[in-house]
Amino acid sequence: MSVEINVDMAASPALFVLGSFVVACSATVERLPRAGESLQAQAFLVEPGGKGLNLAVGARRLGAVVDGLLAIGDDALAALAEPALERAGLSAAMLRRVPGPTGAGIGFTDAFGENCLAVHPGANARLGAAEVRATAERIAGSALVLAQFEVGDDAVAETFRIARAAGVQTLLNPSPFRMPSPGILADTAILVVNAVESAAFGAALGIPVPCGAAEPSGFEVLASAILARGPDLVVVTLGASGALAFQAGRPALVQPAFPVAAVDTLGAGDAFTAGLAVGLAGGRPLPECLRIAASCGACVVRHKGVFDALPDRAALAALLAGVA
Repeated sequence: MSVEINVDMAASPALFVLGSFVVACSATVERLPRAGESLQAQAFLVEPGGKGLNLAVGARRLGAVVDGLLAIGDDALAALAEPALERAGLSAAMLRRVPGPTGAGIGFTDAFGENCLAVHPGANARLGAAEVRATAERIAGSALVLAQFEVGDDAVAETFRIARAAGVQTLLNPSPFRMPSPGILADTAILVVNAVESAAFGAALGIPVPCGAAEPSGFEVLASAILARGPDLVVVTLGASGALAFQAGRPALVQPAFPVAAVDTLGAGDAFTAGLAVGLAGGRPLPECLRIAASCGACVVRHKGVFDALPDRAALAALLAGVA
């Protein structure tokens, strides 16, 4: 059964995003390169990015009030950060300058829209508990805090500790994947992982996830194990197969993907997570939040690049009208 959505949000939820800022380079190729192989690219794009920036921009364009902490270095790439925040309607007060290089990444997207990427954290890795504590009042004043793993464990752990002590919801996307520490997982209210990350989670816990699984039954044992370790909600994103949501004692929710032609899947997960966070922070029902999230991801995959493709409410309304 479809879920009707009013994308005009009466309230503007306040979100706090912990890192990261990365200068993102992406190349479009016919197929992903093999080891030792050089390919000619059909297109090349350099834009401000990073999972933290994408989450912040995505949430802001959906009407949320967004604060956060993003680290940049003292190199030439750092100059891209402040104009990017200004374009997105975000405050430069979110930036923390540290010695060393700014984070940077490279991604490849093939003719089918599939991608692979690598990220050097640079300044993001130098965010620690001390820098987080300096923003404690801002964290405690938000409705929901988002973090990902382009920053270190100390920063994530301190951010979530402050948030949970203040009664603030926390959302973790452990990407690039590393197994969250027991303390971080215990302080995580909402965990969002993709298929690859869920398999890595399962391997770390000794719980196999069937290759290519797309039905709730393939993830139920893993989701139950994660829920027992702290989170209240586990969401698994499955690309063209949609998304699944698990809560203890409730049937799994299935959110189909929107039928759009994928041009570039880079950033789709960040767009999904931003939409989910804004919906949950605004008090919307979970099925509605999942549909908002899926529509955000669908908007992004129709375009090359991420920053300019992250949708606002008008773009969501247009997409939803086209598939109603």
